[in-house]
Amino acid sequence: MSQEDTLLEFPADFPIKIMGERREGFAQAMVELVLRHAPDFKAETVEMRASRSGNYLSVTCVVRATSKAQLDALYREITSHPWVKMAL
Repeated sequence: MSQEDTLLEFPADFPIKIMGERREGFAQAMVELVLRHAPDFKAETVEMRASRSGNYLSVTCVVRATSKAQLDALYREITSHPWVKMAL
């Protein structure tokens, strides 16, 4: 992919918000998934927030993105995970 295919300039810090049902192991599973695509991701930087009702959890991970292909692959894997409802 050429630089013209995206408005981002790489490398770039890129926040990804992952939302899913609040369940045991959700945040850890998302961190492991992110690490497969961004090995330098620091798990201690994860931000989590439960929904008002407590049924859902959002996990925000800021990755150091090196390419559009890397982000595309990461989003594909995140959104195909059965626990994930949405990713932004």
